[in-house]
Amino acid sequence: MKSSKYDVIVVGAGHAGCEASRACARMGLRTAMITMNLDLIAQMSCNPAVGGIAKGHLVREIDALGGVMGEVTDAVGIQFRLLNTSRGPAVWSPRAQCDKKQYRIRMREVLEGEPNLRILQAEVAQLVLEDSGHRRVTGVLLRDGRTVSSEAVIVTTGTFLNGLAHVGEMKYSCGRNGEAPSNLLGDQLRTLGLPWTRLKTGTPPRLDGRTIDWSRFEAQPGDAVPTPFSFLTERIEREQIKCYITYTSDETLRILRDSIARSPLYSGQIEGVGPRYCPSIEDKVVKFPDKTRHQIFLEPEGLDTYEVYVNGMSTSMPVDVQTAMVASIPGLENAEMIRPGYAIEYDAIDPRELDHTLQVKSIDGLYLAGQINGTSGYEEAACQGLVAGINAACRLGKLAPMIVGRTEGYTGILIDDLINKGADEPYRMFTSRAEFRLHLRIDNADERLTPLGRKAGLVDDRRWSLYLRKQAQKQLLTSALSTTRVDPVTFPELGTSGDDRPTLLLWLRRPEARIATLSAWIRKTLNEDPLHGVVTTIETEAKYAGYIAQQERQIDRLKDSERRQIPPEFEFSRIPGLSTEVKQKLDRVRPETLGQAGRIPGVTPAAIAVLDVYLSLGVRV
Repeated sequence: MKSSKYDVIVVGAGHAGCEASRACARMGLRTAMITMNLDLIAQMSCNPAVGGIAKGHLVREIDALGGVMGEVTDAVGIQFRLLNTSRGPAVWSPRAQCDKKQYRIRMREVLEGEPNLRILQAEVAQLVLEDSGHRRVTGVLLRDGRTVSSEAVIVTTGTFLNGLAHVGEMKYSCGRNGEAPSNLLGDQLRTLGLPWTRLKTGTPPRLDGRTIDWSRFEAQPGDAVPTPFSFLTERIEREQIKCYITYTSDETLRILRDSIARSPLYSGQIEGVGPRYCPSIEDKVVKFPDKTRHQIFLEPEGLDTYEVYVNGMSTSMPVDVQTAMVASIPGLENAEMIRPGYAIEYDAIDPRELDHTLQVKSIDGLYLAGQINGTSGYEEAACQGLVAGINAACRLGKLAPMIVGRTEGYTGILIDDLINKGADEPYRMFTSRAEFRLHLRIDNADERLTPLGRKAGLVDDRRWSLYLRKQAQKQLLTSALSTTRVDPVTFPELGTSGDDRPTLLLWLRRPEARIATLSAWIRKTLNEDPLHGVVTTIETEAKYAGYIAQQERQIDRLKDSERRQIPPEFEFSRIPGLSTEVKQKLDRVRPETLGQAGRIPGVTPAAIAVLDVYLSLGVRV
């Protein structure tokens, strides 16, 4: 494969780029992933953790579709915790602290094992475009003068487009701290007529673990039985590390308040908009003046390093202020700072320029994924990369696109939100963004999405076979639970009387009932151990059957509106009864369905009713 022509080029090797590249390669396309540094593939530039609230849902969905993030995390995780277990199963979400270096190494091994994938170290200076009535991308021009041709290009540049780092009064161009930015490509993208904005993110200082007094902090161990991210992982049995919890002190807050004028965030030096839901420590002090302390997590970055990530202390304050701030926390008085925290602002494209496949509407073959679309987080980037990669492959293979709907996954919610609402600030996924949370759980991500990934051609035989086994076990157990009645003689451990003989499935709906009580009966019924997640799914669906049925009815109504197609050439401006503002919003997004039109901010139910009439009458305007 020495040719400089590929089917697909992926620009960038972060979490979006890795998923996109592997998906294209596994679907049979000659793929080139171009990165400025081969040694920093899948670099965890912020916290070396995967998952968390709603983010864990995204990783399960990536895995269910045939992506790789979950498998790599299971292989190199050093602490696993299932979050939100005090609440209902709809919001349970896994999180893993990873070994930062090993994550990079393992991901590179996975990518280099793909026969159709080549990884090139170079800087992409420009996209090569052809304009014969409608623009299309035909490859990329490298900074060294070479041209690499392709039928599709997926841009996953993260924070590198015209990246500018800030540490106090100091600022300098970079992609991540210490890495070169992508200014040439960033400058070209600004000329393509795609609306763009400046966003900002940040990272905290890193400390030398040998200089920390660990006895002063509350230990936070991992779960005794780790919850894997991948449906292919049966169990995780290695020893886990501890993280630690502490809090800022009165002195910490005083230092920050006294130095706030030196913050580039408040001096006007930073122009980009930062993530509202992940504020810097100086932002917390200013915006929450009634808070007397803020929680801090000390999280080791790996097994063979002393570097410690100070979660909760993201900052762009001057280095001397950061040093004083760290020393003001009991237990960190003598801590040595290995790397100071910094903020970085970068270019992002308005994601309303994209369709549901993440292709740019005005440029055929050009896809965008990750932070370039205004999102924040490894998981949000990875799911976009996977969707862009699958759809680039489907387009070149002349297959129907793979679109994850809002009712099918958090991945679909993320993309739908981006292309309809845009991103005025870095977009982060939350379970509260989902209309049907009980339907979009971590345990049933494979039921929702693995058939979709199989149809697209990414889910391999091993994963498909496991999926079919799991569904067969679930069907067999559900049938047995529905027909087997509680008998005090057969099931003395259930504590029922002779007159109380519901089926086991009805018994499971009782608040006090636990399916774990039936473990021996389940193994006997299946004649084998149940696969991971089978019994959890059955118990959840039994206990919440009424609520799930209600959500399924709501989903059917939403799907009806999604089936109402809007012709691509439909002229909203010519519909009487729509306000000028609504017409402009509809023209800006160009919704594909009536349901999508209804989710555009500012498009009222009355406007949807008018649009519905015109679509129902088949009026071509």
